[in-house]
Amino acid sequence: MRFPSPARRMLLVFGLLLLAAPLVTPAADLLLSLWREFGPSWCARPEWQAPDGDASFACVQVFRRPRIPPAIALTVVLLSMLAACYPAARWCLRPLRDLVPVIANVGPQNLGHRLRPGPGRDELAVLGRTIDEMMDRIAVGYEAQRRFAADASHELRTPLAVQRTLIEVGLARTLNDDQLALLTAQLLETNERNERLIEGLLVLSESDRGLLTRTPLRLDRIVTTVLDAHRPRADEAGVTITSELSPRLVTGEQVLLERLVANLVQNGLKYNRPGGTLEVRVGADPALVVENTGDDVPPDEVAALFEPFRRRSGVRIDHSGGAGLGLSIARSITRAHEGIITASSRGRDGLRVQVSFPAAGGDPGAGTGG
Repeated sequence: MRFPSPARRMLLVFGLLLLAAPLVTPAADLLLSLWREFGPSWCARPEWQAPDGDASFACVQVFRRPRIPPAIALTVVLLSMLAACYPAARWCLRPLRDLVPVIANVGPQNLGHRLRPGPGRDELAVLGRTIDEMMDRIAVGYEAQRRFAADASHELRTPLAVQRTLIEVGLARTLNDDQLALLTAQLLETNERNERLIEGLLVLSESDRGLLTRTPLRLDRIVTTVLDAHRPRADEAGVTITSELSPRLVTGEQVLLERLVANLVQNGLKYNRPGGTLEVRVGADPALVVENTGDDVPPDEVAALFEPFRRRSGVRIDHSGGAGLGLSIARSITRAHEGIITASSRGRDGLRVQVSFPAAGGDPGAGTGG
């Protein structure tokens, strides 16, 4: 879609104004002459004769200040030119007005519509390409939201269907104590999975909204607290946790940072192997590194791990399930703290996740946390 350039139209109007500028004074003189010849006279006397006592105030002022009529004529000409500039300005801006209905008709039903202004360098071409790039980002975000809603519906539908089936089986026949205990345990497990999923969705929504408060926090202390809480689970799985924690301040919300670290640690424990290790480091840059041993992750599959409801198909030592939101929540929390999270294959086994945060001012020893 091609749009005329407003800049070229403005240059044409300015050129016409420059050509008309020398004609302003002659036009004012002509207007004054025509008025004196054909217009009504405000002073019925010869031009050279002084007004008498019965003359009007206007007649006296014109006689005393002969520059008034030329000034009035010049003002009338300039005002006429200014009035003529208004439709010229609208003509210059018409290409922008033509864009309004095109953009106004864009909605969820036609997010694929693009202006495609071409490779030109004028203002509208640059604006059109910028709008097209914006629409690309909106389309990607809208598709991600649509896919997220569909995945969330599927993830919720499955356990709810399981619960309904178990309840219907329980109501269809009389159960002995063992069967009742088994049914109760299955319902409880399904309910816990629903709770984890809903909690994950709420945290993801909260972190996507942004931070409500920003407080200097000691990331190393937060990591220490999270690791201490997960050591019994690691010992149970036969995984050794090692840590190297240097003082590091991060400005943000403690609850979200704790959830970020917990998700990375839980992921590192879940996809590990008996006798494996989980290494956690806190430093200046990157601020946080979590490495685990386990199945190797192909490099082309690493980026997909951060998508909602994506689970690795590798061997787990933790079969507690999960909502598939751990790394998605970690990414969202990192972005809320203006940080960057990346993952990479270790090249032999396991995964390396590193998180970078903007530097926080102040002495790290003065921070609060954990």
